[in-house]
Amino acid sequence: MPVEIERKFLVNKNDLRDIIKRMRLKGTEQLQGYLCINEQRTIRIRVAGEEGFVTIKGKVESQSRKEFEYEIPMQDALILLHASCLRPLIRKTRYRIHYDENNFWEVDEFHDENEGLIIAEMELVYPTQFLIKPYWVGEEVTDDERYYNARLVSYPYKSWK
Repeated sequence: MPVEIERKFLVNKNDLRDIIKRMRLKGTEQLQGYLCINEQRTIRIRVAGEEGFVTIKGKVESQSRKEFEYEIPMQDALILLHASCLRPLIRKTRYRIHYDENNFWEVDEFHDENEGLIIAEMELVYPTQFLIKPYWVGEEVTDDERYYNARLVSYPYKSWK
């Protein structure tokens, strides 16, 4: 059964700009929305570049949860995003930064209602896996639900201030 185990950290905007420039990174534009958000599950629609996906995630327990993701036709993803998903949609640019031979960080720079928020995520094999943080990875926010993408729909980052 597919299980997602991830840790989340804040990233400083200046540090991200430095990494993007130094590593010549190209981000992927993403647009995602939620059909269902509750304590037991979330159902997400995402367009990443030229691909569409539906993702079903279970309840978070000890930094892990069941996750099922399937590619769907782009046209179906766009229809679902614009006709059926909760508002606001989440728009972000995702950068993949290689950590070592087998791992990489996913760094999301949020836009629109969540402008100013940058989160780095590392998917792990097991919850207690040792993790070395690069200098640009800041405060850990794994256990703070405000930073979950699904939560940013109801409580966008700009409304926190």
